[in-house]
Amino acid sequence: MVLVIQILISTSAFVIGIIHLLYPQIAIDGIIVTLFAIVIIPWLSPLFKSLELPGGLKVEFQELLNAKINVEKAGLLASGAEIDKEQKYFFQSIMREDINLGLAGLRIEIEKRLKDIANNNNIAPHHQKGIRTLIWILAGNGILSGEMSAALLDLVALLNNAVHGADVDERAVGWALDIGPRILKGLDDLKIGQERNIRKTIQH
Repeated sequence: MVLVIQILISTSAFVIGIIHLLYPQIAIDGIIVTLFAIVIIPWLSPLFKSLELPGGLKVEFQELLNAKINVEKAGLLASGAEIDKEQKYFFQSIMREDINLGLAGLRIEIEKRLKDIANNNNIAPHHQKGIRTLIWILAGNGILSGEMSAALLDLVALLNNAVHGADVDERAVGWALDIGPRILKGLDDLKIGQERNIRKTIQH
């Protein structure tokens, strides 16, 4: 029954679109865009995981795994062997007790390092209005590559959802304890590398 309704909706919208193309004098603002959306949406619905109302937001474990892959491809994830096992971060101590709070702590640590990188590159503090804006500015100044900025934006979006009380998969604990120290080390290494480049430039 659902499939029949989808077909009827798509077919009707398609027919109306053809009529509109044949008789362009029937002017309706944005009609083509709207009709294309109506045609596509019914067929995309099986791909949506679920439709959640405000307060029912979810962070899926697969999304976290994808974010990890993208960050690693972008070269921002240090290897496990490079991590100082004795160094502990605040988010690690609370992760097992409160997943959302732990992920919020990880987000704060990431933002702090991005601000340090911005300061090292003389980016004015008043431009740092939020972590997403900061990422865009760093990318616009060539400090982050396109791949780095895209990976960070995806990761931050998931962490933001957790901050806003999203329902987080319990497996996120292990994910965060693995990826957290590694991405923080990766950002620290990026900052150190840029500091060295700045010093070389000054010396020459």
